[in-house]
Amino acid sequence: MKRAIIVHCWGGNSNYAWYPWVKTELEKLGYQVTVPNMPDPDPPVLATWLPHLAEIIGEPDDELLLIGHSIGTVTIMRYLESLPEGKQIRKAILVAAFTDQLGFKELENYFETRLDFAKIKPKTKEGFVVIQSDDDPFVSEQYGARLEEELGAKLIIKHAAGHMSGAVNGESSCLELPEVIENL
Repeated sequence: MKRAIIVHCWGGNSNYAWYPWVKTELEKLGYQVTVPNMPDPDPPVLATWLPHLAEIIGEPDDELLLIGHSIGTVTIMRYLESLPEGKQIRKAILVAAFTDQLGFKELENYFETRLDFAKIKPKTKEGFVVIQSDDDPFVSEQYGARLEEELGAKLIIKHAAGHMSGAVNGESSCLELPEVIENL
């Protein structure tokens, strides 16, 4: 069974921004889609998000697609890092992804250790897609380039798409993200 799980951003929820649109589009393609409301979303806490995600996933398999947004991307990478050798998912799509502390004290708990890309990279059967914006107010394009290098990710740069989130810092809400569907 083709499954997809969308992991939301800091302060997000299952109905935030582009998640409902992507969920609907994936369901049209025969996916069973879950967009869980993560515990303690403001601020996010890895110690609660990671076991919650693992519980929702259950047994990972090569039909599983993980899609993350912002801190949801780091949650996915931490999940993949924790999988035993030989376990894989199909693909990970990371939107507004980053690999290091962005200067927010609230996110320090995600970066007590460095991401281990050598452990993360082999945990997907079909690799990684990273979707970044060239004007994201929080996440620099450099992170997309780093993930392209470290994980062999396919990097997609959107022009003037901000953080691809709800209305923050005066940007309009991103309600559709066709690049996710185009890169399944």
